[in-house]
Order: sequence, then C-alpha cells, then structure tokens
Amino acid sequence: MTVDTGTEAAFVLVPEAHTGDWVWARVAAVLRRAGARVFCATLAEGGSVVPADLETHIAEVIRHVDAAGERVVLVGHGYGLLPALGAADRRRDRVVRVVHLDAAGLPEDGDSALDVLPALPRPANGATEVPPPTREEWHRLGSTDGLTPAVLDQLTARALPQAAATLTQPLRLSESAARIPRTGVLCPADGSTIDRLRWMASLGDPRLGLLTAPGNTFLEVPTGHWPMLSEPELLAKALRQAAAGEGESLALPAGHVPDHLRPFVLDVPERPRERRECVDLYLPDGQEARPAVVFVPGGPLPAGVRPTPRDWPTFTGYAALAAQLGAVGVTLDHRLHTLDDLARAAEDVAAAVDLVRAHPGVDGDRVALWFFSGGGPLAAPWLSEPPPWLRCLAASYPLLEPIPGHGTDGDRFRPAAAVRGAGNLPVVLTRVGLEDPMLDATVERFLDAAGECGAEVEVIPAPHCRHGFETLDRTAEARAAVREAMGRVLGHLEA
Repeated sequence: MTVDTGTEAAFVLVPEAHTGDWVWARVAAVLRRAGARVFCATLAEGGSVVPADLETHIAEVIRHVDAAGERVVLVGHGYGLLPALGAADRRRDRVVRVVHLDAAGLPEDGDSALDVLPALPRPANGATEVPPPTREEWHRLGSTDGLTPAVLDQLTARALPQAAATLTQPLRLSESAARIPRTGVLCPADGSTIDRLRWMASLGDPRLGLLTAPGNTFLEVPTGHWPMLSEPELLAKALRQAAAGEGESLALPAGHVPDHLRPFVLDVPERPRERRECVDLYLPDGQEARPAVVFVPGGPLPAGVRPTPRDWPTFTGYAALAAQLGAVGVTLDHRLHTLDDLARAAEDVAAAVDLVRAHPGVDGDRVALWFFSGGGPLAAPWLSEPPPWLRCLAASYPLLEPIPGHGTDGDRFRPAAAVRGAGNLPVVLTRVGLEDPMLDATVERFLDAAGECGAEVEVIPAPHCRHGFETLDRTAEARAAVREAMGRVLGHLEA
C-alpha cells in the first residue's frame, strides 16, 4: 500500500527511555545523506536537570516539530512514542505521520507509559526517578538481538535515569489524535510481527480498530529492540518508506472469517458441554468418572475479545475429540491480557484445575494439562513440581519462555528452567515447521534443556504446518498431528 504523504517531510526522532539523541546518530546520518532533514529529540541529557514529567517531554518534542517545518514525520521508539503522540496531537497541522518504532501497545487518552509498555521498570515507592539498566538488564526493555558487546557497553555507559513522573503521568490526547496516519515499524526478534498484528486485528476487540484504519501501514526490520544501533541502514530505509505511506495494511476484507474462528481440522461431532465459571467440560458417554484433559489457551489477548478462547473452534474441537475418545475435555478462559499478566493467568489456570478435579465426572487422579501458543510459559510451574495426579503435560506450537523484555524475571515462567524438576512426567510437544523463528527458538532451548536433564519429551513433528494449524491447514499432515498428539496424551492418562 502506498499513500503519498510527501517525501519532503522532515523527521523528528524521539528516543526510548534512559537514552538520548545520541542513539539516532547513525540513522540520522543515513537519512541526511539521502537528502532528508532530521531532528533528534534529547528528552534527557547528561548534565541537565531530569525532566519532571511526560508533559515536559511533550514540550521538548513540540520544540523540534516547530523547528522542523510544515511537514513532519514523528518517530517514537518505545517510551518515546508517548511524547511523540502528545506532540503530534497538538501539532496536527504539521505532523503528517507518526511512526511507532517497536513500541508495544496503542496509547489512548489517559494511559500512562506504564499502562501500555509492560517492559518499562516500575519506580520504587516514593522514588522520583528510575535508575538506568545495568549492562545485564537491557533485555528487560526489549531484545538486544543484533547488538555487539561494544554497542551494549556504549548503551550502558551513556544511559540516564528516567524521571518517574514521565512513566506515571497520563497522556492526554484529543479525539482527533486517532485520525493522524500511523506506521508501525516492527522488530520481529522482539516478538512483534505483521502476521501477529494481523491476527490481533481479527480478534474483534474495538480497541484494536486503529490497527486497521485506512492509511495506517506496517513494516518490519529484522532485528531486536534497538534497530537504530543494530541495523541503522535498514531502519533508515523503513523510515523513508513510512514517510511515503508505504507498508502493509491490516485492513480486513468484508466478510473475512478470522483464522482462529475457522472450522476445526477434524470433523468431530458436537457434544453438549457443562459450563462452570470460566470452565467448560465436555463429558464422555457413561456415568463413571473419567480422566480429564485441560486445554489452556495462549495470549496475551485483549480483555474485550469475543468470543473468548473457550469458544474457539480449536479448543472446542480438541475438547469434543477428547470426550469422543472417552476422556473429559475441558476448555477455559484466563486473564492473560497483557504481557505482564502471567502470574494472574497462572492463578486462573490453577483455580480451573481445582474445579475440574472436584467434578464428579472427573477422575481427579488422572489429569493432563495441554498448553497452546503464548500460554506456554504457564506450563513452567507444573513442570517444576508436578503433582502426582498430573499424568501428562502437552504443548502445541508453544512459546516456552516470556517474550524478551516482558513477563516475569526469574525462572517461574521459564519452562526450559522448570523442566529440571519434571522428573518422570511425560511431555508431548507438537512442533510445527512453519513457525515464527522467535517462538521456535524457545522450543529449541527447551528441548536442549530437557535433553541435558533427561526429561521425557515426545516430539510430534508437523513440518508443513503453521502456528494455529488446527484451523489453518486442512491437510492430512495436520489431521495426523492432532490425532497422534491426542493419542499420546490419552495413552498417558490410561497408563
């Protein structure tokens, strides 16, 4: 898609938290060689007074916009997106496009940086500033993929404290802010891709409507969270494309059926279900208590998504198939709505399992847990200390550690670390061949860790299948993978 916004627009580059205008030096040089005018916002600079709040940063960006001329492309990196949006809203006559550079979330009026950017560190109680990351802590802001040791040393040496109020003060935007054209420049090594955003846009949450608005586009730069340091030439090219309105649109055609709502790959007869709180139970024929398979969906998913995952064909299909084969199939919803909700979602899963095990139709001593996609980190607590009633743990195309810069520090939600405590617990892993490289790398690290400690992992390869293949790939290979995985899991429940 190309929308001419004018290639003569000047660039105003707004940096991530804890950094300054210096991070843009190489990108700015490439853009200037191509004839562009470039202005780099400072926000905070060594030797100056740390700005008091977000409004101070917005004012600084506005100063550069006013100096840049009548046509400006504002680029906000990470935290820098918030002051960029604030400035764009107040200079709508000058700003022709805002570029979201590897910035998670879609800030709206009233949001603070901490509301939409879970990677940012929280200020300590009463603190007026947040100290900069140490060399070992930069991964918390985002993937350091592509950074050489020398560049990482430079980033650490020049890092600055961040005023706490810049992270906590709400951003104020008018209703017309949503009409400013946007381009998202995504960094796949940091967990964000066009395909994933397209899927998110298809979920139906009205808050994601901005993703598909006319004129909004998306590009990718294959690196981590710091493309201005790791791939300055590629980033400069992407920014010039963004200025010209180039990139992919996420607009969905009329009548589009989202991938996750397409029919299940197997023709499984519908079965009645029993709904209890956040859990649905698909009961097999007969009166005796039967083993159960609990299917745990991925995430994060916005809270407004409808239908919720327990009504998606993938999970209703698996649950009905389990019931057809003599086990209780269980679907559930949890509250993994943002990247830092793992602890809350883990509590939801544990509560659901307790409810299932107490059901009179379930043999509470024979239960399997089956994790999907971004729900993979939720498997870690069960791997580290498997209870005796947990007879099998399964995972399909899983993310097996939190996305870089997000989630919880430590090993609580890292299956590769937790697998050391799995003992004899069987693990059934469905691994698709057409996987996002970042996700597949976490699977590889998990398998290496499992091999080192002798954990029992049964891998079911699906080399020509995609992530979410149960509603995407209506092939013999996809059907066979579902049947084999279900057979392995039920076999461990009957053993």
